[in-house]
Amino acid sequence: MYHTFSGNSRRPRNVNLSGQNTNPWANSGWTPAPSGASQTVANAQAEREKRQRERNELVAAQRIQRVWRGHRERRQTKQRHRQEWDLMNGLDDMSDPDTAKKALALLLAMFDPSNPADQSRLDHFVLSLAGATSALAETPQWNNLAPLLVIALERRPIGSSPHLLDLLVAVIKRCPSSATPILGRLYKLLSKYGQQSANDGSDTHLAEVVTAPLADRNPEAYEAFALYFLTSSNLSFLESSPDQVTRFLELQALSQGIIYLFSQQDRIKKTSKDDLLWLLAHFIALNRALPTSRGSAHLEALYLQLSMLAPDIHMRFVSQVDGDEDSSDDESEDLYFSNASPLPPYVTAQLEFLVDEDGISELLSRFTSTAIATARMSDDASLLAGYTLILLKCFPTHGDDIKMHLFQGDIATDRFDATTLPAVKYFWEAASRTEIFTALSQTHTQHNVSLVRDLVKSGPTLDHQWRIILLFVELYNFLLRVTDDEDFLPSENHITSEQSPAVTRIRSSGLALHELRQLANFLKNLTFPLYYNLPVIMPSSRPTGLKGLMGVLSSSKSHLDKAVQKLQVPSFAGIIGMDALSLRALATATMRSLYDRDSRRPYLSKDFWLMTSKFEMDGFISAVILEEQKKDEAEDEDVELLDPDVYGTNPYHTSAGQRLSRAAQIEKQRHLRRVQREQLLAQVGPKLEILRNMPFAIPFDVRVQIFRQFVHLDKMKRRGGNVDPDRWRLSVMNNGDAFGGPSARGQDILSRHSARIKRGQVFSDAFNQFYNLGEGLKEPIQITFIDQFDQQEAGIDGGGVTKEFLTSIIDEAFYTSHRLFTANSQNLLYPNPTAFDEIKEMAISRNCAEGSPDYLKVLQDLGKNYEFLGRIVGKCMYEGILIDVAFANFFLQKWSSSGISSSTESKANLYDLRELDPELYKGLVSLKNYTGDVADLSLDFAVTDQYVHPITKQVKTITRPLRKDGENIPVTNKDRPLYIAAVVHYRLVQQLIRQNRAFLRGLGSMINPSWLSMFNPLELQRLVGGDSSEIDIDDLRRHTEYSGVYTIGDDGLEHPTVQLFWQVMHSLKDEERRDVLKYVTSTPRAPLLGFAQLSPAFSIRDSGDDEERLPSTSTCVNLLKLPRYSTAPRLKEKLLYAIQSGAGFDLS
Repeated sequence: MYHTFSGNSRRPRNVNLSGQNTNPWANSGWTPAPSGASQTVANAQAEREKRQRERNELVAAQRIQRVWRGHRERRQTKQRHRQEWDLMNGLDDMSDPDTAKKALALLLAMFDPSNPADQSRLDHFVLSLAGATSALAETPQWNNLAPLLVIALERRPIGSSPHLLDLLVAVIKRCPSSATPILGRLYKLLSKYGQQSANDGSDTHLAEVVTAPLADRNPEAYEAFALYFLTSSNLSFLESSPDQVTRFLELQALSQGIIYLFSQQDRIKKTSKDDLLWLLAHFIALNRALPTSRGSAHLEALYLQLSMLAPDIHMRFVSQVDGDEDSSDDESEDLYFSNASPLPPYVTAQLEFLVDEDGISELLSRFTSTAIATARMSDDASLLAGYTLILLKCFPTHGDDIKMHLFQGDIATDRFDATTLPAVKYFWEAASRTEIFTALSQTHTQHNVSLVRDLVKSGPTLDHQWRIILLFVELYNFLLRVTDDEDFLPSENHITSEQSPAVTRIRSSGLALHELRQLANFLKNLTFPLYYNLPVIMPSSRPTGLKGLMGVLSSSKSHLDKAVQKLQVPSFAGIIGMDALSLRALATATMRSLYDRDSRRPYLSKDFWLMTSKFEMDGFISAVILEEQKKDEAEDEDVELLDPDVYGTNPYHTSAGQRLSRAAQIEKQRHLRRVQREQLLAQVGPKLEILRNMPFAIPFDVRVQIFRQFVHLDKMKRRGGNVDPDRWRLSVMNNGDAFGGPSARGQDILSRHSARIKRGQVFSDAFNQFYNLGEGLKEPIQITFIDQFDQQEAGIDGGGVTKEFLTSIIDEAFYTSHRLFTANSQNLLYPNPTAFDEIKEMAISRNCAEGSPDYLKVLQDLGKNYEFLGRIVGKCMYEGILIDVAFANFFLQKWSSSGISSSTESKANLYDLRELDPELYKGLVSLKNYTGDVADLSLDFAVTDQYVHPITKQVKTITRPLRKDGENIPVTNKDRPLYIAAVVHYRLVQQLIRQNRAFLRGLGSMINPSWLSMFNPLELQRLVGGDSSEIDIDDLRRHTEYSGVYTIGDDGLEHPTVQLFWQVMHSLKDEERRDVLKYVTSTPRAPLLGFAQLSPAFSIRDSGDDEERLPSTSTCVNLLKLPRYSTAPRLKEKLLYAIQSGAGFDLS
């Protein structure tokens, strides 16, 4: 029985129309057995397909027959026309208008460019026209002659048919629109003529031919002129005499055509980068040939071309102009640099014009006329800013030149008196009035994350404002580099009635005190969230759209927007290659420069830079240590920086990516890697990022504690928790032995951390035995001193001998004949600038050919010496050992900037030169203040180095250029700031670069560079050598240890002699207290966090009851051996006498 819920037990009827077997137990297969219904359907479908094929074959046959009949008919018709042409009477005389019209009609109907006979008929027709031209020009067929002439010339050798070219010019001049159907073919043809120009006077005629279609300002003609003619290489007639073309050219229309052309990416993407570079070069040449220009479309067109070509220009221009620049960290980029084809000389020359003095001056003159005419200062400022910023991205090696020429310029304003402002001041006024600056410079908006996040988003209005701000910050950063402290905020007594033009320019471009406060507030409020809250502000790295990039002209804005939106390269504020990280780096560099000025010569309130209100300071140190541990774990896990899940598909493997040039791909990939790295650092350690890039936000004593905690954490990690040297040695010795006995590996490690050092050659012995340790020098070392008789000195290294060993290396390396370092008049040390010149002479004198392996080894050994000395200084900092060495401020600045992210290191400035070479500093200041003509001083862009030959002791002189061909470039009043900046850069950066890099490489192997970046130069000096403030005797007394008779007993009272000692110490002057401290500890300064941090602790031990005996010391363990004197005057007399006479171990 069949059961249902309805109560009816009758089975319903099952009707199957599909032809498939519904029995689940039946034999199943891939092909069901055919049934009658399914077979019928299949047969019907096959019949339909057969009938469709037959119909298609019939239609195809009819089409073929139709095409063939048409072709045959046209061929026969043309043949009849040819016969009619040949049978015409009076063909030799085309002066008759009726005959000429009939001949023209026949020619248009029968002409075949591949037929030699037709080419001959065309020649005959053109040469026989005589006076019938005017009559023919009135006929409808006349306009059709232009395409015929073009296709005829395409088949002929260039220059073989001038009569056809003349007729083509006449036709197009009569009716420019006649060339519209064949503009592309026409300009491709004319480009070949331009490439083979003979410079024989025919150039003017060729210029007329080229510009004829442009007579009626047809946009299509200008687009074709740009795309098919200006993209051609080696247009000799245009390159030699561009003014012949500009006479017939409307630059505004050409600029509009290029802007529209770049909005049509389907057309541009088919054009190679080389062709686009030629377009840019020819466009620049045409701009230069025009005496004046109105409007800003040409600037927009330049900007758009530079934006698309920025990666290629940057790499190819840099690789051939400045091949000796520092190599990149990116291997793929280095490979591209080495393999990049050089730019053609003509393209290079035109690009160089954009960045030289004439190019910038012409730009400002055109910009000024535009500004006066349009009264849109804000828009004009944004336009000029955007163009200048893209120049800086394309030509980084010419960055100083660009900024200097702009700094020297004046810009007219639209005020009623038509005054002019220095460029820096002009952009300050424009920037300070923007909504972005106003919002971020307010004190009450400190650290507003949502505000900064909204402001860095892309949008026409915001981009417009950011461009102005970015260029101002760039220019002001340059101004800070060429400004000394006297001109930065000159006091009234420094302002004289007679000033040199350079000083007048610098001071007129400077900011007042209230403006400096505004700027500093703006930079603080901008950069802090960009470090501390970067993941919130910049959640992804996808390129942003570039709407409203340079849309100043309403007529071209839509085309421009379309173009820039399709440029698939990272950008910020419409500047290709920039992003929020670039903004952050630039703002940080300027902010640190202002902070350095304030550190040297305070002009802001004491706590202006502190931002402790943003943090919970009670647990700040613990939080920072935790972040450091997380960062170390992330580095140990080797996090992949290019995560496809975050950044999408690899650009190399997409169709869009394949259309990008190799340079653009490298730029995009490097950007993605940099963004993810910075985002990772911000996520793992936001407080670390603040300490690394904005250390002044945190009090100095807190940073010192953090530094010591970092070192302790590193010791725990490296030594397996055994920070104590003896415990570490024991763990190493027993490591790997199942029975707890000494292991061979442990003995090998300890042997490499032990050395026998001979007095008098401490540095060389230490170098030979410890250089190969590398970072292993962080672990405890064991020293055995050998005296002058090669006998081992008595004693066991419990830490004191190590201290003496390290301080002995410091004394020998910095103050003896090694000549690795030199001192200025204030005894501040810095690397010897001529060290490598001297060692080269030494190598040559030893018959080492320049460039030979032996010669290179000598140079490498000198670099290793600097590197090892950096490790020794780092070892002292790592172990908390203070050294009595004072370094120059500019050298310590290199330490501080070695760990800063995003390339925020500020370049050397004039003030820093005062410590390196006071005489040169005074000379450059005098040059800056010179009121006469600098050309009279016969200076050029070259410097002279002098050094003493290490063997002959003769003074040798070598001249080095400051720029390409600098010996032949005289210094003028205009470029004297650039000359000063170039000299400063050479002396402080370039001349010392090998010494600094080697030393910092060694220092960085011991002390993480990011830890060093937590301090400014003055603070680093205190970290290395101790606190220079007055010695706190009470703090020293609290942390002094006693031994021998002086050991404090159960009563807690000090020995009477000890009490007398502290009484004497209180009575001494601070200078005398420092002498005592140096006598005992080898350094006259106290540790930064007090004497509790002194290692080993300050100790006093009795040395007998002979009151005639002098006190003595063991500086290796900070021990004072003090006889038991009975009176304070006698103790003071003996103590000071011992210090002055240098009594030490031998008199104890």
